[in-house]
Amino acid sequence: MLDQSRPHDTVEGTLGAAHPAQDQMTLHGRFTAICRDAEGQTVWSETFDNLITTVGKNFLLDQALAGSSYTATEYMGLISSTSFSAVAAGDTMASHAGWLEAGSANTPTYSGTRNTAAWSAASAGVKALSAGLVFTFTGSGTVQGAFIVGGTGASSTIGNTAGTLYSAGTLGTPQPVISTNTLTLSYSTTLT
Repeated sequence: MLDQSRPHDTVEGTLGAAHPAQDQMTLHGRFTAICRDAEGQTVWSETFDNLITTVGKNFLLDQALAGSSYTATEYMGLISSTSFSAVAAGDTMASHAGWLEAGSANTPTYSGTRNTAAWSAASAGVKALSAGLVFTFTGSGTVQGAFIVGGTGASSTIGNTAGTLYSAGTLGTPQPVISTNTLTLSYSTTLT
């Protein structure tokens, strides 16, 4: 008898390189609206997301990464349901075919001008208004949503088409208001 043994070893391996870490950011804005009657009772409330326009994203990046002497002043206005079809990423203050600004020319009308936004310091990737902005209605109509405008030429004047349209958002359901109602709007932008 003869025993024969033939040892055999096999080694297999794979060499892989880890992918470098990559940041992925999402920019998200949200409005919170509370409508109250003349006695201060809540008539309706809703939280709704917004669309940050292409020019708004570019504006944010240009000012944050390349700005040298920029002082922020943003204004919030309201979107009327009159002739409303949609907000779009390509909207600008000078050209937003799907919507009209509420106020002097389109219902509902409100007293004063666009509200000036005042911001709290950013924390945990969130920048929010330091207080809600209040619109007091002088006429009846239906609110479709809200927008924020800033940058060169932006003003508190209702209907002004200068400045950069940062964001625009619409309520899930357009809401009616009457004279003496107030609408308090809060806003925050989150980078995740």
